[in-house]
Amino acid sequence: MSIEDLSDAGPDFELRKFEVPEALHGQRVDVVLANQIPEFSRSYLQQLIDAGLVRLRGVAAAKPSTKVRVGDAISIELRPTPQTQAFRPESMALDVVHEDADVLVLNKPAGLVVHPAPGNWSGTLLNGLLARDPGAALLPRAGIVHRLDKDTSGLMVVARTRQSMDRLVQAIGARLVRRQYLAIGHHCWRGDDIVQVDAPVGRDPRNRLRMAVVDLNHHPGKTASTSVRPLGNGNACCLVECTLQTGRTHQIRVHMASLGHPLLGDLLYGGAPLAGLQRQALHAYRLAFEHPTSHRMLSFSAQLPLDMVNAMDALGLRYNRIIE
Repeated sequence: MSIEDLSDAGPDFELRKFEVPEALHGQRVDVVLANQIPEFSRSYLQQLIDAGLVRLRGVAAAKPSTKVRVGDAISIELRPTPQTQAFRPESMALDVVHEDADVLVLNKPAGLVVHPAPGNWSGTLLNGLLARDPGAALLPRAGIVHRLDKDTSGLMVVARTRQSMDRLVQAIGARLVRRQYLAIGHHCWRGDDIVQVDAPVGRDPRNRLRMAVVDLNHHPGKTASTSVRPLGNGNACCLVECTLQTGRTHQIRVHMASLGHPLLGDLLYGGAPLAGLQRQALHAYRLAFEHPTSHRMLSFSAQLPLDMVNAMDALGLRYNRIIE
């Protein structure tokens, strides 16, 4: 939807008003909006500013970078867009591994998109969470604190309160949440028993639709660290356990490709369909973290999905003793 579409959208909108709190004095107006209305992206809020739908001290805000003062009155007309329409409850079956008042641990199937985005504005995990728990609507991203790719299966933790969400985000940032994956890579493993991959990940400068290992002296990106442990070889393939120290977009897929072992079924990074696998052979099988309120250590495991089990059988890979 264009800016013109937003400003001409008619009467179907929500008007919100608030005053700038002392903690946000001197900040940009788009930063203040993102803080006060966290359920919408900053880019969407910037579109509303450009469309003249944000009023600061009684007049239209000139630009997103306009600075605000404590006590300034702000009003904003939230117009419907595909993005805003996406945040609607949709009933769906969810494989719940653990649930309490503060957190939810889920086993996500391959094919389920985690968060609405262009091309997938409905039918996402976020929609399912909103339908399952009305309280999720009060949390940014319905409590989602980390993501799995659409075609990656396995364990995710979701917050059920704002305090739990803040603490889980902090724990992930401090590398205190242990996330381990099973992956099947092309070619037999011939290297060390454990390989520590410390290679920055950013947008591939030759193909903006994918990520790549980049040189931070020449291209934007973020440091990324993955520990890779081989578990066995099969017919021209290998089974590995990958432990994340960071959580960059497509990190395991990029790092495995950089080692010369692109994942089976991962067409984006040089893999090919094999043994019936039509998606990347990647499963988040172990998750451990400190509970955000009780501070108990929690640990969970998720059995391999049937498509990966069948592929391993066909490829001569053993798996029965991997998950206790």
